[in-house]
Amino acid sequence: MDKSLLERSIYYIIITVAALLTIFPIFYIVSLSFQGVKEMWSYPPPLLPGKLRWSNYIQAWNAAPFSRFTLNSFVVAGSITMIHLFLDSLGGYVFAKFRFPGQNLIFLLIYSTLVFPIFIRMIPLYIICNSFGWNNTYQGLIFPFMTSAFGIFLMRQIILPIPRELIESARIDGCSELGIFWRMIMPLCKPGLAIIVVYTFIFQWNSFLWPLIMIDTTPMKTLPLGITAFSRDHWMQWNLVAASAIFLFIPTLILFITMQKWIMRGALLSGLKS
Repeated sequence: MDKSLLERSIYYIIITVAALLTIFPIFYIVSLSFQGVKEMWSYPPPLLPGKLRWSNYIQAWNAAPFSRFTLNSFVVAGSITMIHLFLDSLGGYVFAKFRFPGQNLIFLLIYSTLVFPIFIRMIPLYIICNSFGWNNTYQGLIFPFMTSAFGIFLMRQIILPIPRELIESARIDGCSELGIFWRMIMPLCKPGLAIIVVYTFIFQWNSFLWPLIMIDTTPMKTLPLGITAFSRDHWMQWNLVAASAIFLFIPTLILFITMQKWIMRGALLSGLKS
């Protein structure tokens, strides 16, 4: 057998096994969400349900205020994502096309925050939010995450290749700096904006620890907190717990599929120039 063919075969086998190991837990939780009680407790557990029981989803949805949990998650994740689109892009534009004293040092300090995990920042963030009385409020969940070093760095990389001549011509025509940013820079950065949307929304949609710290009332719980409480109260009904987990999974899957084309373009453009 040709050596290159053997290497490719091994490569594809490894990739296939890794893909199956990644997909199987998702496949099984979807299967479990459609199973009945007898199937759920049978041994060995079936990989496919004998009958698709859509009633599991209805029963799970009605067993807890999931409509409120979902609304809270959309408000928090959606608000943070929209703020990121503006602030991260504006920060990336400033660092890419402006020159000012201490620019490199400031950018390095911002970029260095990526090495500090959120756990280190939670105590001072909680003290600040608590001093403003933001416990059990949307602003307490949104305020600490309005921008990110990753988003600023990404947008800087996307904006750097844009010719300065375009910006200078717009200035000569009398366009303001904010107008240049909004009308010229933003439309040219759609791939980078798509990455920010997907990365930020999914991260905030699945966020658990910070809402757990800030929220202690049921009406303000986000979907991850609601699912956790639901699984604690219905720990014997794993089919319903699996159905509730699908509530969390579907919006992010739809978002990723919708933005996939732009994500690939953004990943390529972000590495064109450093």
